Amino acid sequence: MSIYQALQLNAAGSKALIKNSKDKREKWKWIFVYLLKNFLTVAFCFAFVSIYSVLFGAENSIAGVVILLSLLVLRFADFGIRTKHGVGVVFITFAILTFGPHMANQTGIIGAFLINSACILLLMILNCHNVIMSNHSTFVLSYLLLQGYDVTGTAFQARAVSMAAGAAVCAFVFYRNHRKMQYKRTFGDLFREFDIHAFRTKWYLRMTFGITSSLLLAALLKMPRPMWVGVSVMSVLLPFTQDLLYRVKRRAPFGAIGCAVFAVIYLLLPESMYPFIGLLGGIGVGFSASYSWQTIFNTFGALAVAVSLFGLHGAIAHRILAIAFGSLYGGLFHYLVSIRPHLKNAFGRDQDLLEG
Repeated sequence: MSIYQALQLNAAGSKALIKNSKDKREKWKWIFVYLLKNFLTVAFCFAFVSIYSVLFGAENSIAGVVILLSLLVLRFADFGIRTKHGVGVVFITFAILTFGPHMANQTGIIGAFLINSACILLLMILNCHNVIMSNHSTFVLSYLLLQGYDVTGTAFQARAVSMAAGAAVCAFVFYRNHRKMQYKRTFGDLFREFDIHAFRTKWYLRMTFGITSSLLLAALLKMPRPMWVGVSVMSVLLPFTQDLLYRVKRRAPFGAIGCAVFAVIYLLLPESMYPFIGLLGGIGVGFSASYSWQTIFNTFGALAVAVSLFGLHGAIAHRILAIAFGSLYGGLFHYLVSIRPHLKNAFGRDQDLLEG
């Protein structure tokens, strides 16, 4: 394997490469490449988001994060359709991300539920045809982040411009990297293959309404950061039950550990270093191959922002509650949806028990 190929590996792949080295010299070579890859990734991410903050305002730094996440995914992931049609999907996706979250925040609770449901379902249909690629963890997450860090007035105008620029960059990268791919499937096939009885479609619907119903419930309960609940639900509602259960069992415990680690770091560091705690979390995620460690480090960025709103104790309490609520709700939602066919078979009726 070349150094360039090793630089393209994720954390799990890099650690496997290091573990399977033939001798110490080769092992240290791949360790160096792994460290270099994480340094370059963090440096690029920090520079990219910083430039976006300077150009479009600090309140729109989240747009830089969304565009960066999209770039990292679209370099490798296609949509299983003709590349030119895929370019159209990129622009439609960014239009949904730009206006959907903002529109949902401008309406009442029921209106937000309907808008969120339509937008997230569209994102799933457009981007998640290949279930194994886990594109939802980028595009649905981006939707939730933009909703949680919404802006208004001139700041939103700047956000719209920044997202349009990001869409153009992502579309260019997507076309350059995938122009040689040959697919017969077209844009229309993404919708023609929407079959209510298909495994993939059932996952689309489970993911969509699991997230949107959790956001609705969090809003009704007046939880301060509904976005955190939605992200937790999204994180655990994987297509396969075994993977879902694995995450449900770990999301809340390791999220709480992450909160505790954040608290220690926050209390030990001087105030001038607080802005770098989120960056430290990003570095930690880069080195993490397991979901447990990723969950720990993912708390840093969220808490770094929330502390200014709720104080240290309030931010940690809200975060732990949201993670626990979201992960348990996601598992329960999956269970209730999954037992419906069994109830139908057992009682011979489509409306028994679950629909009164």
